[in-house]
Amino acid sequence: MEKRSSAAGQMQANQQLDETDRKLLNDIQWVFPLADRPYLELGKKHGLSEDETMRRIAGLRSMGLVRQINAIFDTRRLGYKSALIAFAVRPDKLDAVAEKINEHPGVSHNYERNHEYNMWFTLAVPPDSDMKDELDRMAALDGVVKYRLLPTLKMYKIGVKLDMVNEDAEKPKPTDEVKELNPERLEITERDKEFVRELQKDLPVVQEPFKEMAQNLGVTTEELFAKAKEYENNGLMRRYAAILRHRDAGFVANGMVVWNVPEDRVDDVGFKLAAFPQVSHCYRRPVYPDWKYNVFSMVHARSLDAAENMAVEMSKSIGIPDYKILFSSREFKKERVKYFV
Repeated sequence: MEKRSSAAGQMQANQQLDETDRKLLNDIQWVFPLADRPYLELGKKHGLSEDETMRRIAGLRSMGLVRQINAIFDTRRLGYKSALIAFAVRPDKLDAVAEKINEHPGVSHNYERNHEYNMWFTLAVPPDSDMKDELDRMAALDGVVKYRLLPTLKMYKIGVKLDMVNEDAEKPKPTDEVKELNPERLEITERDKEFVRELQKDLPVVQEPFKEMAQNLGVTTEELFAKAKEYENNGLMRRYAAILRHRDAGFVANGMVVWNVPEDRVDDVGFKLAAFPQVSHCYRRPVYPDWKYNVFSMVHARSLDAAENMAVEMSKSIGIPDYKILFSSREFKKERVKYFV
């Protein structure tokens, strides 16, 4: 299991970053260049040589700040079924249950949170698999008291970008442009699956990092980039980018803000919350007798106080006073789902 970084380690990593490092981290999180020599392209933007850019990014990786650089695919467009799962686990069995849950290749995120439902993880299964069968096996683990299946009923936003340059906003404003997301499955071929398997691999810090990927597929890099653009245009791939380790990057407050929203206002509130840059994920999910919250929004901040302040400002903006923040106290697992493996 991956344990969260120590505060001392986070502080040391952040003290080693200069302004250029921070700008590079912002850039590669959102749009990593699909080019034969991407580090050359990144360097041009910041007045750096290719070698200096590679040295910096390799350093950021060795510090643990950059988790991976690869394609981020849309689970639903690939035909995978996915859901957020909340487990109530006996505290003395929590580590053992987490270890078994983490063995599943479709579990990408798994956190301990401050709630009766103390384990929250995402589960994705291939088109030909039965999620209920997988979940029944997990729920039978010793220590699991009960669980709630919380599939996405509607997605308003998905995409983590940690702002490494600016401080947490005192008065966060809904400034992001939010678009309707298409959840429909795309028909993909076996050849598409081969491209997905390659594009999801972690990109090395070498001069021509896409060359081996293209060779494995028997195509030119131009053909590889064209296919990636095609996937981006049809929504199969959300973007090609880096993912940072939140805590190591200084974002120690991982807050899942859940809202009790009247049925007739859910979409309005969902899109308004999604427009806040500080919100990385926003979904509508089902309710249960012991779970009344139907809109989920993830916020990442540098302190618990900052995250709580964000929730207060969002509450004022959307006019919903009934909410709760579930902070993660431990990260059991966080990685991308590996598709078609």
